[in-house]
Amino acid sequence: MPPSDPSHPEVESFFHRDTGTWTHVVHDDEAAAIIDPVLDYDPASARTSTVSAEAVLAYVQQRALRVEWILETHAHADHLSAAGYLRDGLDAPIAIGRGIIEVQAYFKQVFGLDDAFVADGHQFDRLLDDGDALPIGSLSVRALATPGHTRDGLTYVAGNAAFIGDTLFAPDLGTARCDFPGGDAAELYASIGRILALPESTRLFLCHDYPPQARTSGRETTIGCEAKENVQIGGGVGEAEFVTKRRARDATLPVPRLLLPSLQVNIRGGRLPPAEADGHRYLRLPLNRIGRET
Repeated sequence: MPPSDPSHPEVESFFHRDTGTWTHVVHDDEAAAIIDPVLDYDPASARTSTVSAEAVLAYVQQRALRVEWILETHAHADHLSAAGYLRDGLDAPIAIGRGIIEVQAYFKQVFGLDDAFVADGHQFDRLLDDGDALPIGSLSVRALATPGHTRDGLTYVAGNAAFIGDTLFAPDLGTARCDFPGGDAAELYASIGRILALPESTRLFLCHDYPPQARTSGRETTIGCEAKENVQIGGGVGEAEFVTKRRARDATLPVPRLLLPSLQVNIRGGRLPPAEADGHRYLRLPLNRIGRET
């Protein structure tokens, strides 16, 4: 097998149809990172499963990859993370943006968590700042701070591949919402500018896709397509116009279907809440704390 090219790493992607989520495995030779893994969750029965995570593990094992990092682009509010499960199985550390501490502090209050939950980011193995680099074999994965959707938003840049979280969607879908705690439309506009300033050849790998019936789901987009065709930012839209339209749209959006279970798991590094005295684990439903009055 010819040696791999760290400027053009190989990426394998897995689509979680129930939540529209893309999980990516980026690798160079035998070293790899897993980005945004999904824990399956049925809200009707409150049952979790690891079917999706097992598919990622099977690929890793088939290719004889050594997973050196599990990377979260942010604390997701629309799917549960399998980072904790994969960490246990692979003995690979978890990294996320340092802004997770602010996210944890806010949702600790929302969920009424006691002092056993400490909002200091220790549930993750590494808190990343803008410009930090992680070695993955011959690859160097650089953290690019891209807040606006959430305070902890990061884009991971590895060679000509960038994993952009929720900052941008496919051009026909637009950009992330900015009405979550710590979200800010002006910050998102600046973050999108940082992504679009990457080299033109950069492949942009999505965290989510919600395709209309006219097309199938896609895992990646390009800087050129986003700059020209994105329905909310393309064609040279200015900051003031973007902020006005983004705020107006956010005011109409419903609460994500899995926000409450997702964040209770994801602020813990993809781990379920600890078991209670009866041996069972429980999720909390804070009444009248989330969303708008109807």
